Amino acid sequence: MSGVNKNIVILISGSGSNMAAIVETSRKQRWQDRYGARVAAVISNKAAAKGLVWAQDQGIETSALDHTAYDSREAFDAALMARIDRYNPALVVLAGFMRILTPGFVQHYEGRLVNIHPSLLPAFAGLKTHQRAIEMGCRFAGATVHRVTSELDHGEILDQAVVPVLSGDTPEILAARVLAQEHLIYPRAIERLLSV
Repeated sequence: MSGVNKNIVILISGSGSNMAAIVETSRKQRWQDRYGARVAAVISNKAAAKGLVWAQDQGIETSALDHTAYDSREAFDAALMARIDRYNPALVVLAGFMRILTPGFVQHYEGRLVNIHPSLLPAFAGLKTHQRAIEMGCRFAGATVHRVTSELDHGEILDQAVVPVLSGDTPEILAARVLAQEHLIYPRAIERLLSV
């Protein structure tokens, strides 16, 4: 990924724990010095997202764009693109951004848009991944960092973590164990993209 300034824009909808893991790793691993990369902005579709407060406390630019104020997905995504493009991002990182993005948005950031999904893709794309894994009797679950394409949860796999499904696991218990691994593999996958 060439260029001196590699701005990263992170999109969140909630607490932003993966966003925080990425920001903290970027500082510990000195991404600015090593790759010219920094988290330039955090944007949410929910003004009350707790992750915005955390990002503000870190001195990162934040903004909220309420998707309910727009007549269509296309209108919201166009406004979101305009907001993101102010930062000329090298990467747009989805970190618990709970919106299905339009093909136009995905195409605009082709090759620069990444996501993390709480399953071992291609298994269990979509929602309720932990519940479905337990119900299917899976012995392993996990998380996948992948490039975003117009097909939901089907882009190139960049990194994965495998987590055992234990007897007595509830979806919530399994989700917590998977999330701990997400916090490790998401920053690792992003750093790998920055280093090439």
